[in-house]
Amino acid sequence: MEETHENDALPNNRPSTEQDITDELELRSKKYLRGEGADLKGLKDKKLRSQIVAREKLYGQTAIAAAKTEKWIMPSEAGFIVPEGIEKTDTIKQEAIAREVDISSLRNQYDITLPEFGPYTLDFTSSGRYMALGGRKGHLAIVDMMNLSLIRDFQVRETVRDVVFLHNELFFAAAQKKYSYIYSREGTELHCLKEHGSVLRLQFLKNHFLLASTNNYGMLLYQDVTMGAIVGKYRTGLGRTNVMQVNPYNAVVSLGHSAGTVTMWKPTSSSHLVKMLCHQGPVTALAFHSNGHIMATAGVDKKIKLWDLRKYEAFQTLPGYANTLEFSQKGLLACGTNSYLQVLRDVSGTQNYSRYMTHSMAKGYQIGKLAFRPYEDVLCIGHSMGYSSILIPGAGEPNFDSWVANPFETPKQRSQKEIKALLDKLPPETIMLDPSKIGTVKHTTKEKLTKKEREEEMEAAIEAVKSKKLKKKTKGRSKAGKIMPKKQDAIANAKRPFLEQKIAEEKNESRKKQKTNEGVDLPKSLQRFAHKKPSS
Repeated sequence: MEETHENDALPNNRPSTEQDITDELELRSKKYLRGEGADLKGLKDKKLRSQIVAREKLYGQTAIAAAKTEKWIMPSEAGFIVPEGIEKTDTIKQEAIAREVDISSLRNQYDITLPEFGPYTLDFTSSGRYMALGGRKGHLAIVDMMNLSLIRDFQVRETVRDVVFLHNELFFAAAQKKYSYIYSREGTELHCLKEHGSVLRLQFLKNHFLLASTNNYGMLLYQDVTMGAIVGKYRTGLGRTNVMQVNPYNAVVSLGHSAGTVTMWKPTSSSHLVKMLCHQGPVTALAFHSNGHIMATAGVDKKIKLWDLRKYEAFQTLPGYANTLEFSQKGLLACGTNSYLQVLRDVSGTQNYSRYMTHSMAKGYQIGKLAFRPYEDVLCIGHSMGYSSILIPGAGEPNFDSWVANPFETPKQRSQKEIKALLDKLPPETIMLDPSKIGTVKHTTKEKLTKKEREEEMEAAIEAVKSKKLKKKTKGRSKAGKIMPKKQDAIANAKRPFLEQKIAEEKNESRKKQKTNEGVDLPKSLQRFAHKKPSS
């Protein structure tokens, strides 16, 4: 068993000369550039030209600095298991991996048994340091995953269906039997969200500070946690569902329904944006790739489908049943059902997923929730007898950005990050299927006027011409016989653009009718009445 590392077509050996280092940095800096430079050939403004040149120079320096940071400060690379000879990776057990890894990684392989409170659901913060646990029998807990210490646990004495962290580890929401509640890190109840009703699933949109939920009556509800206002409350019209997931690319909420359909929603629209028929039966699980362009669904029809959301087409269908799906940061797909789970991987990078690893739980363990820990090669499993953790090499992103998610952040850094996130909070209107359209110019097409409006405009133009007084001229040029033709010409000139537009529209309509008539295949009995083109 060997371990390989991802590489970006760069030389593996260490550069020996300054020229090799420069060439390698140029190759690395290409992915940090902002496309091609501005075309300055037709630009005559010298001041603007100098400003653009200075800006392009700054972009180049920034790309080189990012390439140097990647080379010298971020040496870690994601590693996957590569078999030797005829060996297969899906036959490698956790015991074999435990014999090969270091002590710090071995600490992430454990099984916590809590049979009286399960089954368990779980959620991680964006940095992966803290984990929230929710037992079906009312057990709630916050765990520090770095030193595996319990921060706080308490019993709410009623059913807990789902838990989710808010913007950081200080607050988390729990969907309980009758209402949803927001708790602090110390276990203090802060808010009771009665508007949500009996919630089945919770999701948090961190860039918009919105808490989304779907309840027992098929309602989808969005609430702003900063102001407490209800942003949107809509009836899906497709019945009760407990399959809910947020696309990390565009923050669109997707729901899986019992009719085999998946609908996509945003808080400013009372109807779904997209409705896809994914399975011939109820949808049981749903997950999104970190790039937001790949969606995985599982159904009762014992099929796991992978969808390209840019074309809304399924590019791969795998046999199997799953009641929970989860994508890792590096694109591994975990599928769990009963006491068995498998991890799929796109080995060739051509959207062709195959089995990478498998794991069987102890007999009687029923898997309820899978969650990859961010920035670690760890998969956490919530099941009927507690929760477990196994090692999946290559699952996590090896290098973290301290400006995005810092596992080692201090309380001061956390408060500063929270203030900055509130200042940068996005409004709900920015949630759309294609977020790249934000900031672009929307070209509005001129609305077509009705026949009555066109006639009113023409009459107004004629009245304006009639009310215009002509200049009095001498030598008989202001006589009635001379003025009347001039007024008639002015009225005809005012009518001309309206008449030309009308004639052009009539010609376009006649051409469209002719094309539609040509495209229709008439029966033989009526073909002799069809318009025939003159022979040349």
